Amino acid sequence: MSAGPGAALGGNRMLLKDKVAIVTGGASGIGEASAKRFAAEGASVLVVDIRRERAEGVAESIMEAGGEAHGFGANVAEPDDVESMVATAVDRWGGLDVLYSNAGTIRPGTAVELEPRDWDLVMKVNVRSVYLGAKYAVPAMEARDGGSIINTASISGLHGDGGSVVYAASKAAVINLTRALSTDHAPDGVRVNAICPGTIQTPPVQRMMQDPVALERNLAAHALRRLGHPDEIASVAAWLASDESSFVTGEAIVVDGGLRAQSPLGRLADPRPTHLR
Repeated sequence: MSAGPGAALGGNRMLLKDKVAIVTGGASGIGEASAKRFAAEGASVLVVDIRRERAEGVAESIMEAGGEAHGFGANVAEPDDVESMVATAVDRWGGLDVLYSNAGTIRPGTAVELEPRDWDLVMKVNVRSVYLGAKYAVPAMEARDGGSIINTASISGLHGDGGSVVYAASKAAVINLTRALSTDHAPDGVRVNAICPGTIQTPPVQRMMQDPVALERNLAAHALRRLGHPDEIASVAAWLASDESSFVTGEAIVVDGGLRAQSPLGRLADPRPTHLR
C-alpha cells in the first residue's frame, strides 16, 4: 500500500520523474489519490474533472505538498473537451507521457428497469471517454516515443453484477477496448492497460457502506475481509504509468482483495482439526 499522498516527494527515487500525466475523474476517490501519487512520484499532473473547482482544489493541494499540477474542467465524453485537455497538458509541460482514464459513473437497474437515457450516459462516460482519451493522447505520446494509458475498469466487467446491467456492460467494454488499443498502438510505443478494482472506499461506496448489512456483505465477499483504499489503486496505477512495467500491455489487472478468488459457497471442508471432529 502507498505510504500516502506526497510521501515520495524529496525521496531518492521517483517512478515518474519528469513525466507528464493526465488523470481524469481526478477530483475525488481513486482519481484524487492517483493524481497525488503521480505527483509524489515526480510527474507534472493535469487533474481533470467535470467539477472544475474541485479539480483545481486537488491541484492546489499537490502544489502545496511540493508537486506540480494544474486543475482542468472537462466533460470527458465530449471530443472538444478531451482534445483541449490533451492540448493543455502538452502546451503547459511540453508533452504527454501518461493518461489515466479514470472518470466513470454508474446508474443501477436491470434491463427492464433502466432508462435508455441512463444507458447512453453510462456508456458515454465510461466507454466513449476511453476511446476519446486514446484518440487524442496517442499522437501526443508518439511525439515522445511512447507512453502509458491506464483505464479504470472493474471486476464488474469480468462477471455479471445483479441490478447493474449497464455498468457491468460498460466495464467489460473498457477491458476489451484496452486490449484492442494495446494491439493497435504497441508499434507506437504506447502501452495500454486496465485496472479492475474490487470494492474501494470512494465517497459513493462509503455512503452505501453506512448500511451495516451492506458493509458486512461486502467485507465477507473479500478474502482479506476489508475494503480497498484509493491509495492502493493509485499504487498500481503509478506502477503501470512507470517504466517499471515496460513489458506489460493489454492487461486487465485485478486489485480486489481476493473477491474473485474465493468461491461464493464459502469453505466446504470442516475447518476444525481432524482430532476434534
